[in-house]
Amino acid sequence: MKKEANGYQIIELFEQFSPKNLAMEGDPGGLQIGRLNQKVKKVMTALDVLEEVVDEAVREGVNLIIAHHPIIYRPLKTIQTDLSSGRIIAKLIQHDIAVYVAHTNLDITDGGVNDLLAEQLKLSNTKVLVPTTEDRLKKVVVFAPESHAEQVRKAMAEAGAGQAGDYSHCSFTSTGTGRFMPAEGSDPFIGSVNELEEVKETRIETILFESIEKKVIQAMLKAHPYEEVAYDVFEESRKGPERGLGRVGTLNKKMTLNEFTDFVKIQFDIPALRYVGDPATSIQKVAVLGGTGNKYMKAAKFSGADVYVTGDVDYHIAHDAAALGLCIVDPGHNIEKVMKNGTAEEMKRRCEEKGFDVEFIASSIHTDPFSFK
Repeated sequence: MKKEANGYQIIELFEQFSPKNLAMEGDPGGLQIGRLNQKVKKVMTALDVLEEVVDEAVREGVNLIIAHHPIIYRPLKTIQTDLSSGRIIAKLIQHDIAVYVAHTNLDITDGGVNDLLAEQLKLSNTKVLVPTTEDRLKKVVVFAPESHAEQVRKAMAEAGAGQAGDYSHCSFTSTGTGRFMPAEGSDPFIGSVNELEEVKETRIETILFESIEKKVIQAMLKAHPYEEVAYDVFEESRKGPERGLGRVGTLNKKMTLNEFTDFVKIQFDIPALRYVGDPATSIQKVAVLGGTGNKYMKAAKFSGADVYVTGDVDYHIAHDAAALGLCIVDPGHNIEKVMKNGTAEEMKRRCEEKGFDVEFIASSIHTDPFSFK
């Protein structure tokens, strides 16, 4: 039987997918409008929170909007309800619809905007274009009574610990004797107050990434029978995976730039785009970055990409790219709309695993402000 969920529980799951600490410095995000201490039956994912999107959320009976672009990007000085910007806020509050924003953290996270863009372009062997952070590798060591060792080990593994490449549930155990004396006021699981106790214990060692450390430790403490748990967390010398903006990958087969531009229009369902380069240029290695990618043009060139797919390319950046021999395809900022279905599907899966009775829908409103003729 499915369980009810509140906004905090939904966002906790979402932040496991797209942690806030991945966001670029100064990037606005998190809860921007409304409250999370309410029952959530329906969630809408949206690229932009425009008035038409809010009206759609009202019609659909949505309790929470998870958006990519911040509804509040700069400090508000006034809220005028005779203007669209003010009506948006008024309608959200009137209908008790919360708006939670994940901007650059959703760009950067595994399975986020840039991975979805790379998938849409059918790129393989992808890697990060612009590293922004390293998910440091750590080791956790915990001691548990032999009777509960498997329970504790399994809880940590299910929380994500023990992941090594294509292998999961990796750990090491050894046995020994634990000694302790429960003091006055304690409530020991084993032993008696003021008596030295010796217990056969299992030492459990496993690795984890820093981004899930809190989740793993919480799972371990919940599964552990002791009132006071003995554990240590060490930083590993091995590097963890890099995370960052954009992706670089390869097409399954070479195309000319002319063929590639047609492919991009089909894959992103757009009527037109801008490009830089000789239409006959051979394209196989592709760099893609959602949003405005002007300042990462040189990173795309140095990655060895034949073409850089990004939005809002400036005139002078286009000249610089041409001088460097880098082709550019600018399909616009709105291709980030891939996050609507992608995020809805990801969250639907995560909520089903938890048994939450929550429906996820993607906004159907087209929010690109540009038209083409």
